[in-house]
Amino acid sequence: MAEMDPGVLITAVTIIVAGFGIAVGSLGPALGEGYAAGKALESMARQPELAGELRTTLLISIALIESTAIYVLLVILLLVFANPLVDRFVGAG
Repeated sequence: MAEMDPGVLITAVTIIVAGFGIAVGSLGPALGEGYAAGKALESMARQPELAGELRTTLLISIALIESTAIYVLLVILLLVFANPLVDRFVGAG
């Protein structure tokens, strides 16, 4: 098997890991948001007079849960477009 250029290898591994990372990193917040929304709707059905307060709390908690997915996206974009490993390992060789 021919030896691969380190820059190409690091880029390929980064893209594969980025795809896996965004899939796993968005799965958790999506499940959390679905669970939170389901429980809020269940609570609103039981106590309709508290629907306004529950809705406000739900929106705040969904925004906080979504920030986790945004952080994952930020890290993945940094790895894909500004990968520090490329300069470190390609420059050393």
